[in-house]
Amino acid sequence: PGPGLNPEVTVTQTPAVESVLPGQTVSLKCRTSSNCLSWYQQKPGQNPKLMILPGNTLHSGTPSRFSGSGPGRSYFLHHHYHHCNAGDYYCQSLHYPNSVWVFTQ
Repeated sequence: PGPGLNPEVTVTQTPAVESVLPGQTVSLKCRTSSNCLSWYQQKPGQNPKLMILPGNTLHSGTPSRFSGSGPGRSYFLHHHYHHCNAGDYYCQSLHYPNSVWVFTQ
């Protein structure tokens, strides 16, 4: 890690790949050493889009079929799958005291 970064910061997201059918409920898990976590969606050729804020609050424009749960050290993103939801999902956590935001890969 770079100067001032905590080497014990961890963010782990599972599953890496999920195959689902329309209408199925999908749950993605993110385990982190932080208690402040957001979820992002990224579609091909686009920048990541904020979906769920810390505290499991839906960001403006996020469809109500999405929801977040936590806190603790395990957080979940739940949604009822629709083809327009296809893409990559990332969690991002804030780590103190350095205020470093860490994304999953």
